[in-house]
Amino acid sequence: MNSNIRNFVIIAHIDHGKSTLADRFLELTKTVSENKLKPQYLDRMDLEKEHGITIKMHPVRMLWHSQTQNSKLKTQNLKGEYILNLIDTPGHVDFTYEVSRALAAVEGAVLLVDGTQGIQAQTISNFILAQKQGLKIIGAINKIDLEIPDLEQKRKELADLLKVDGKEIILLSAKTGKNVDTLLQKIAVEIPGPEIKKESPFRALVFDSHYDDYKGIIAYLRVVEGEIAKGEKIHFVISGAKGSAVDLGYFAPELKSKDKLKSGEIGWIATGLKDLNLVRVGDTITKSPIIVPLPGYKEPKPVVFAGFYLAKGKIDSGLAKSDKDFEHFRQSLNQLKLNDSALYFTPESSEVLGRGYRLGFLGMLHLKITQERLKKEYGLDLVITQPTAPYKVLLKGGKEKIITNPSEWPSPNEIIGYEEPWVNMEIITMPQYLSRVMKLVNDCRGENMNTFTFVERLAIKCEIPLEEVIKDFYDNLKSVSSGYASLSYEISGYKPTELEKLEVILAGKQFESLSRIVFRDKIEKEARKLALKLKDVLPRQNYAIPIQIKGMGRIIARETVPALKKDVTGYLYGGDRTRKMKLWKKQAKGKKKLLQEADLQIPSEVFLKIFSSSR
Repeated sequence: MNSNIRNFVIIAHIDHGKSTLADRFLELTKTVSENKLKPQYLDRMDLEKEHGITIKMHPVRMLWHSQTQNSKLKTQNLKGEYILNLIDTPGHVDFTYEVSRALAAVEGAVLLVDGTQGIQAQTISNFILAQKQGLKIIGAINKIDLEIPDLEQKRKELADLLKVDGKEIILLSAKTGKNVDTLLQKIAVEIPGPEIKKESPFRALVFDSHYDDYKGIIAYLRVVEGEIAKGEKIHFVISGAKGSAVDLGYFAPELKSKDKLKSGEIGWIATGLKDLNLVRVGDTITKSPIIVPLPGYKEPKPVVFAGFYLAKGKIDSGLAKSDKDFEHFRQSLNQLKLNDSALYFTPESSEVLGRGYRLGFLGMLHLKITQERLKKEYGLDLVITQPTAPYKVLLKGGKEKIITNPSEWPSPNEIIGYEEPWVNMEIITMPQYLSRVMKLVNDCRGENMNTFTFVERLAIKCEIPLEEVIKDFYDNLKSVSSGYASLSYEISGYKPTELEKLEVILAGKQFESLSRIVFRDKIEKEARKLALKLKDVLPRQNYAIPIQIKGMGRIIARETVPALKKDVTGYLYGGDRTRKMKLWKKQAKGKKKLLQEADLQIPSEVFLKIFSSSR
């Protein structure tokens, strides 16, 4: 059955113009009126506008009336009217899971390349993802309104990647709108319509969701088979949840209601469900619980872990935070998980910071964005502990344990070995920066480097420890290449390494929340650095605070925060020095007694200073 529906995504490297191209689509199809259309219209989150990047996938339905005389178009659709369901996707490597879920909901993709930069690392990664999904891929080069002396070479480069003739690559300007209508026509002609199975039992794949205070969980879905009408009962096959289609419709890009959703369409269903654990990305919605589920999504594995704790509360007095505040924290994470299915979290506690959660992320940008979303969208002021990679500890008896928190570190006499995660990385850069980039890779313990010529650029493939990547590798790469290098990576496995746990002892009391896992050959440097940092940020007391950093069964670094000074002899006038000596000795004895009885408490502000300086 021929269909006038075209489901497609825009995929590209970060900053190559996806959101601007989406703006032109909205303008040409008159989906959004000119007086309402703002730059990056589909980027609805404030953080997306602040950072200038797409963080979430954004679906929208557009109606396009073809003016072409193309015979193929006429054969497919006599009226020349097309429903274009677009999903705009992120470009940063940390949000690849958003891209992969969007690809599973469509039949085609526009692979967009910035003409001034050419193919970048994430361009290739996204192309491979789309290719594996079996999608029709249309190549387009953006920013032709700028002077691009080697434009034809860039066109050939993209054509070679897609294995098509150079004439198949559309040259356009998302900024001015030049040739954007040609691209829309190509989408209608070449991207296949969805297979329509109207008579089959209703099945739909959930590819995203969010929470609404009035309508409950709103599931974003691709209807694969059958149809669903407003008010009908629904079942979630995997979670077993039951509900009803309280409301349903499509994305305009705002939620717009309609009576039915049919096979081939992309839309949303307001489920009325309030339990945040009942709706999962990758689940299948049906009308009957006995229907076989659709293939879902492969669960993403977090590669960066950090503890999140409420900064506000009576920490200084050692009292637990209120149940109300912690419940708000828990609910906020559950709601965010609905909208960010790559987020992982599990409860944990700290002797100083109280109850909190251990969160897992797909990268440092993912961590940063999550922190900002929790603060801006849910009003949470948080303390975040030192980010760490998931290390593997080999134990006696052939057992293995994945460690994401220093507090889980086994006893040294149980450990027989350590392994750390590594990634396969691809870096694309200009030839003049090759030596600097290779030095950076070597300094970060990179191995198995291979260099390939890539038209006017070079592609460097290598292996590198994940720990080095999550620190500041990306920033350093941009620095050594003057901003002209890009990278993509994926976890490749674990390799043997040497690790140690650093423990922090303040005034004789161990603070597990300040512990960290470090490499054995860097333990001296890291211990001294941590001791000096603590000396700088710890508030002074009426007694001296000894700082001890312990590792490998001994104290590696030691510093002292001096006691607050009070002139106990200020009221004396002249006379023998003996009186002053007695007062000083008495004062010293008192400070020593205070230290012995001390139960040091660290304000949350100190944790903020320590951990923010280490990221």
